[in-house]
Amino acid sequence: MSDNDFLPFALPDIGEQEIEEVCDSMRSGWLTTGPKVKQFEAAFAAFISAKHALAVNSATSGLHLALEAIGIGPGDQVLTSTHTFTATAEVIRYLGADPVFVDIDEDTLNMDVAAVEAALSRGGNVKAIMPVHMAGQACDMTALCRLAKDAGIRIIEDAAHALPTTFNGKRIGTIGDATVFSFYATKTLATGEGGMITTDDDAIASRIRTMRLHGISRDVFDRYQSDKPSWYYEVVAPGFKYNMPDTAAAVGIHQLARLQEMSGRRREIANRYFDALADLPLELPVPINMDDEHAWHLFIIRLALGRLDIDRNRFIELMAECGIGTSVHFIPLHLQPYWRDKYELVPGDFPVATATYERLVSLPIYSKMTDEDVERVIAAVRDILTTHRK
Repeated sequence: MSDNDFLPFALPDIGEQEIEEVCDSMRSGWLTTGPKVKQFEAAFAAFISAKHALAVNSATSGLHLALEAIGIGPGDQVLTSTHTFTATAEVIRYLGADPVFVDIDEDTLNMDVAAVEAALSRGGNVKAIMPVHMAGQACDMTALCRLAKDAGIRIIEDAAHALPTTFNGKRIGTIGDATVFSFYATKTLATGEGGMITTDDDAIASRIRTMRLHGISRDVFDRYQSDKPSWYYEVVAPGFKYNMPDTAAAVGIHQLARLQEMSGRRREIANRYFDALADLPLELPVPINMDDEHAWHLFIIRLALGRLDIDRNRFIELMAECGIGTSVHFIPLHLQPYWRDKYELVPGDFPVATATYERLVSLPIYSKMTDEDVERVIAAVRDILTTHRK
């Protein structure tokens, strides 16, 4: 099998419009934060129906900024899911605060509301909840917002997977105090690296604008755009270097314009997987509200290991032998050495996440996949699981 025969787990869907827009940035002389970032922010805010959209160089930096903007600091605690990428939790540590991990719901893989409620009842110094909208399906935001309101704490949403996702007809990005999206190369909207923070809170937006570029009190783009002398600025806080360059925003402008088209293709692929894989020894994703929009950033199956003579790792190896890339989302944080040792976590503390992890496989799902690619994945999954069914 040649490299050309291998079907990767994920590929960005970049068209000629994105390429031309980047070239326009190169020709214009604006390589760092400039007019295209402004354009992208305005278009994104309009799409989400949020008052503010603030572009950053990654979702990780966006989460850091959002937590800093609501005052998270040393001694504080933030509730989040153990079933996520390490970035969700590491930004809490950046601020000297501590994550409090909770288990997940078996159907959705999102944080278990009952586990959140139990964690809040134990006391401590919890100042925020950080839900992770896993694979593109929204968490139960009604329940989480109720718990946050009752406890007098904030909600910062990790929406790295959740564009475009809705909850009860409302777009993710307009529910919590602030929401952070990822534009990493594998995401539903890809700029290579990058992210966006949305909020309706003027104070949060103002703080993020200052802190995302060195704690400078004035927008740097405005200083360099002005036709009048505007060299003066003031540093009002020890900020960060988290701004998005125009070259990334140039890609994002056209990715956003094509988002519904690309999302529709992901939905078509998901539906084809549902139709073709339902009779196999596995569990398919469980969409909770069919009227809501699921981003289908990931299509996660769970192998029925008791009905197979292979484990998850061998399944992944066999898929690779068929020339198909897969992945696992995620290795729970309580199993990772740093988090395990730092907080003395054991698998029994998170029984659902622990048991689920051993069965998880993410299949390829991206808008550049052809019908032939999709059928190739289906054929490989069917052949492997039929051959190895007990």
